[in-house]
Amino acid sequence: MGSIWEYANPVKFIRTSEIVLPWVSILATVTLIAGLVWGFFFTPDDYRQGSTVKIIYLHVPAALMAINVWFMMLVTSLVWLIRRHHVSALAAKAAAPVGIIMTLIALVTGAIWGQPMWGTWWAWDPRLTSFLILFLFYLGYIALWEAIDNPDTAADLTAVLCIVGSVFAVLSRYAVNFWNQGLHQGASLSLDKKENVADVFSTPLYVCIAGFVLLFIALVFLRTRTEIHKRRTKALLARERLG
Repeated sequence: MGSIWEYANPVKFIRTSEIVLPWVSILATVTLIAGLVWGFFFTPDDYRQGSTVKIIYLHVPAALMAINVWFMMLVTSLVWLIRRHHVSALAAKAAAPVGIIMTLIALVTGAIWGQPMWGTWWAWDPRLTSFLILFLFYLGYIALWEAIDNPDTAADLTAVLCIVGSVFAVLSRYAVNFWNQGLHQGASLSLDKKENVADVFSTPLYVCIAGFVLLFIALVFLRTRTEIHKRRTKALLARERLG
């Protein structure tokens, strides 16, 4: 069995992702459609929140992905800093736009879900505030990549930014545990059955989460392939200019 580092080779990554990408894309589409249709049309209204509870099938998966995408970027950035594998740096770059969209979905759906319950679209709640800061870190990460011409320098600086931003990713995940005050409810999914949502809601929610994860994998494969091709094209153009 080959080493995992083989896939840090751009050619190997392109060949492998070419095989895997169609299957992951199909699985993501089927799982997402099944989860969302099940959740929105075949689950009852909540006795307190009514039909607004069904926003959970977008909000929770998007919020989980927003945080975990940043952690994936952290891991690949550390691989770049330690081993200087270009595919890992490009994978982090490819994941960032997906992560910022997930964060935006989480913020918007959270506002829609919270307004009927809290009587306001926004509150400076610990989790909401840390999520907003995480969104700004995503913006800064993407802007930093675009602002620096040298790709290795850009990868170095964005990796450092990713490490710093990880503090807010942790806060976004555990804010309700760190601070008791705030409007945001506790975790929707928990090992404690008293805190966990009812099975009628949690089962389709797990399907939606799986769909979001598969969608993320498909998009990262696709975008990393694009970044590798762009890097090759720039290198070829630079050689032509020198030649």
